[in-house]
Amino acid sequence: MGSSVLLLAGLVSTLGGLVFGYELGIISGALLQLKAEFRLSCVQQEALVSSLLVGALLASVVGGWLIDHRGRRTSILLGNVLLLTGSMVLLVGSYWALVVGRMTVGFAMCISSMSCCIYVSEMVTPDRRGLLVTLYEAGITVGILAAYAMNYILSDSSGGWRWMFGFAVVPTVIQLLSIWFLPSSTEESLCQRDLVSSDVCSSVDNRKYNSVYLFQRKDNMRTRTVIGLGLVLFQQFTGQPTVLLYASTILHSVGFQSDASAVLASVGLGSVKVIVTLTSMVFSDRVGRRPLLISGCSVMALCLITIGLLSGPSSMNAERACSSEDFSVNRTDLPPLPVVNQSAVDSPLDRRLFNNTQDEAVDEVRQKPAVSPPDSPPASPPASPPASPPDSPPSVLGSVVNWIILVCLMAVVSAYSAGFGPMTWLLLTEIFPAAIRGRAFAFTNCFNWAANLLLTFTFLNFIDAVGLSGVFLVYGMTSVAAAVFFYVMLPETKGKTLEEIDKELRSNKFYRGEECYRIISWRNTSPQYQRVSLSS
Repeated sequence: MGSSVLLLAGLVSTLGGLVFGYELGIISGALLQLKAEFRLSCVQQEALVSSLLVGALLASVVGGWLIDHRGRRTSILLGNVLLLTGSMVLLVGSYWALVVGRMTVGFAMCISSMSCCIYVSEMVTPDRRGLLVTLYEAGITVGILAAYAMNYILSDSSGGWRWMFGFAVVPTVIQLLSIWFLPSSTEESLCQRDLVSSDVCSSVDNRKYNSVYLFQRKDNMRTRTVIGLGLVLFQQFTGQPTVLLYASTILHSVGFQSDASAVLASVGLGSVKVIVTLTSMVFSDRVGRRPLLISGCSVMALCLITIGLLSGPSSMNAERACSSEDFSVNRTDLPPLPVVNQSAVDSPLDRRLFNNTQDEAVDEVRQKPAVSPPDSPPASPPASPPASPPDSPPSVLGSVVNWIILVCLMAVVSAYSAGFGPMTWLLLTEIFPAAIRGRAFAFTNCFNWAANLLLTFTFLNFIDAVGLSGVFLVYGMTSVAAAVFFYVMLPETKGKTLEEIDKELRSNKFYRGEECYRIISWRNTSPQYQRVSLSS
């Protein structure tokens, strides 16, 4: 493949990831303006945020058929058109237009993400596949960072949410123009131009495979599907999405009190994510997929368990009811409520915690006895000793613990960005046969978005049930299970053509460095291995 085509394919993939990350992150700042302008209730805000995930889930159901039967390039073009359409709908200026627009954008993002990753993986040589496919993940991190920066710049602008949503059109248009200069991704065209490996060409006549093929023992497909599901489910259930949602509260607890400082701290966190992702891109073709995933899960496990143990005495660990009463009912006769930094209520999670904190303050005021008139005898002093002043300075030990939690949080984000972030999507493009690669990618991606939705809607109830420290401990133990799973199940695909990877998986041989293992039997859900020589 010519270097110009290679660079253009990398640009298209990076722009797709940039739009993906930008659309994920921009709602955080836009929501603060939207809820004030449209007087959105808590349920309406959550529905608006979740509509993007719903659209992505729908796309993962139908996108696989589109990618396998209409080609990768055509699917990217469709995603561009839908992104532009959804962005225009978002600017209409009504609540339902916002929901429909976000759902359309989510649908387009999912189609584009699957198509870009598969397209690039089939167009490049093995020694560059890791670098160029993970460009998509790098684009996502840069997009999230750009969204944070745009939120900060337009936070005080009237109607700034329109500009926040509108800026996504720029990279979308550039990607749309760039894709026209790339060859068609239908397998017949790629084979005629000698632009893909022979495994893609040999699968042209294998369209007869349907989705049931993913669950059959033939060609070791069942094991491949288990690996794919393990990648996406562990990615979600190790808590990365919800850890990021809770990041503003943790940053607030270590001293970022003003709106500007909290937002800038988030930008700093996003910068760390970009740097680590770019580093992981460079080493994915040198170190390999397995070491990055296993080491990333190990670091996440250590840091998440540490956060869980240290956050036990935190006030954030107190039990909070998930349902709060209407904040606007007959509260004009109450004293002013304590001021809470708005930077801590960027997400649905933090807004719920914010409302609950306000409700607790109101309940405390209501429980206080009415003030006696001047001629009444003073009330008896309370028998219990007075509580410590609320504005007393925190202890040195408490400050150290908070900073340790912050460092651990940054380490979790870094470990995820080096392992799960780029490696999941790279491996999903490598472990499935070309004839069913689009549908397999879409099938596993469906579980990815469904798990994301499940965590989003149950996180507050989870905190109520086990506390914040319990949540982090569960995430940490899940990371331990993920590291064990990848050590046992995951083959190394570094430096191999897609044809070689498919051949090894068909023969039940898993190569780990210089050793080769063959699955000789299954007991319950665990494979039993036998070491074989490299020449076998």
